[in-house]
Amino acid sequence: MVKNLEDTITAIATPPGRASMSVIRVSGKEAIPIVNRIFKGKNLELAAGHSLYYGRIVDPNTESMETIDTVMLALYRAPRSFTREDVVEISCHGNPYILNRVIELLIHYGCRLAEPGEFTMRAFLNGRLDLAQAEAVADLIAANSSVSHKLAIHQLRGGYSKDLHQLRLKLLNFASLLELELDFSEEDVEFANRQELLELIKGILAEIDSLILSFRAGNAIKNGIPTVIAGKPNVGKSTLLNALLNESRAIVSAIPGTTRDIIEDRLFLGGYEFRLTDTAGLRQTFDPIEEEGIRRSHEKIIASSILLYVFDPQIDTFAQAQSEVENLKLPSTTQVVYVANKIDLYPVALPSSVISISALIGTNLPLLKNELVKIAQNLLQTDTVISNQRHLEALKRCHQSLIAAQKGIEQSISSELVAIDIRHALHHLGEITGEVTTEDILENIFSKFCIGK
Repeated sequence: MVKNLEDTITAIATPPGRASMSVIRVSGKEAIPIVNRIFKGKNLELAAGHSLYYGRIVDPNTESMETIDTVMLALYRAPRSFTREDVVEISCHGNPYILNRVIELLIHYGCRLAEPGEFTMRAFLNGRLDLAQAEAVADLIAANSSVSHKLAIHQLRGGYSKDLHQLRLKLLNFASLLELELDFSEEDVEFANRQELLELIKGILAEIDSLILSFRAGNAIKNGIPTVIAGKPNVGKSTLLNALLNESRAIVSAIPGTTRDIIEDRLFLGGYEFRLTDTAGLRQTFDPIEEEGIRRSHEKIIASSILLYVFDPQIDTFAQAQSEVENLKLPSTTQVVYVANKIDLYPVALPSSVISISALIGTNLPLLKNELVKIAQNLLQTDTVISNQRHLEALKRCHQSLIAAQKGIEQSISSELVAIDIRHALHHLGEITGEVTTEDILENIFSKFCIGK
């Protein structure tokens, strides 16, 4: 990735294709003079920041100063802009020919095309955002539900970063005292109270543990809650999938074992996104294709956050269904919902914990949907969660370093070795917000952004 901050960059900031409106963004110290050469309607060199102007984009290279388009132009002067540089945003008609002509003119007069994510990278490098906030920009663009949107907004506003900054600051204060001790090692003085440092490390470890555990919820918010429909063959799993999605997504047949592969789709309920998966019926089989489907089903079931276990109350009792679920050896974090299907055919009295439905005619489907939303609310009921794999790995490394520092203090090892472990912990915390970073990390993060953001 090109990272020359002296360049003035430009890119189309809206999706490709024909549209009623599109936006071209320009950022850099020459943004205003360059755009001023092709804009007629106001002398931008004299214009105030945070102002909006109507005018024409023209081609000065033609004899008649050909008009390319009529536009609205927004001007932001440094440092009061997203990148903290001079920024001009040109809103024009979304015709690819017009957009290409304007971009060609901007490049002709001194711009270069922006790399993917370069505008946001400049916002980070210029101190507008920290690295966690910059990554939240991409999450905000990709948010599919109201909950994932709220998480991205919270992170973009710095809520998560503030928590990490406070942890790092507490640790940094003690690290400074340890470093000071090393400077006076010959005098054998102690500036950092070991018991207080131990209590601090234990407190920070507890907070980091909480953040690490929150990743499951954060990942569910960001990518959808893994929700698996499972049960024996021919209990109506595929019919339930179709009913929840309100479309014929899976083949339904009276022949057991029709579903032999994983069928996935997304369901949106109450502002939450559920990654809904229909699985092959669970049974003993000698058919190698069906056997592979059942193996894949087990993998999805073990990875689920919610398991909708469907059974036919005419064939199996609730106790038998519970026994079948116990044999699946689910993680303790998986929430199980027992669903008795076909009650239109077999009206059977069942415990209140069981949701009795008819997937075929829709009986009690609203009850099942409400239960899914209720479980989602409980799963994701936390103030601060992490949803980024890079952050998770950095927190795990920080945790390891703090455990090493804790053991060092408890075993009364030298201050120098404890200080090294604390330095490592500070480094890993700093990696998340960008207080500590490398060229490779930045390139990996911002290369995944779209061009123009």
